[in-house]
Amino acid sequence: MEVEVKLRLPNSQSHQKLSNLLSPFHTTTLIQENIFFDTPTTTLAVSNAALRLRFYNLDSYAVLSLKSKPELTQGISRVEEHEEPIDPSLARSFLTDPNGLLGLSNKSQIMEKLKGEFGVDELICLGGFKNVRGVYDWKGLKLEVDETVYDFGVCYEIECESKEPERDKELIEGLLMENGIDFVYSDINKFGVFMSGKLPSK
Repeated sequence: MEVEVKLRLPNSQSHQKLSNLLSPFHTTTLIQENIFFDTPTTTLAVSNAALRLRFYNLDSYAVLSLKSKPELTQGISRVEEHEEPIDPSLARSFLTDPNGLLGLSNKSQIMEKLKGEFGVDELICLGGFKNVRGVYDWKGLKLEVDETVYDFGVCYEIECESKEPERDKELIEGLLMENGIDFVYSDINKFGVFMSGKLPSK
């Protein structure tokens, strides 16, 4: 189970202000490309699941993931997550040959689960979005400040994976409020935004 604090920032100015504030704690910046797959009849989406390939830093490495049973309440996200590393060039080939992913079932627990639990026997590529993620080590927390670029607009968010989400959310909220940075609790995840085709309402 992955548990994260997710707070949405209203605009690029808030994102820039937070990035500047956290700059002494910056550890890395990740350029992510996220591509999603489903069956022609949206079997996974109907089951509240998402199959994703994520490419990092111009195909330096890639990860296959399956997320399911998401819950997002008051800025705290809980989701079942399975991840596996995958060769970036092989992963890239699945963008034009999605069913090639099904051929991994004998060596991928994710694809085996997809076939067994969800009955998937055909896949199509849904497309996706890009994300620029600034990573900061602040007060023992790993803060991830995202600029997510969809075909229909840009969204800004701060995320923090946490074992004590209520405590950590309070810490992050304090940082934002003390520095006059507006925010709201995220009420939809990035995949949900992508599938909706529109940015979250303010």
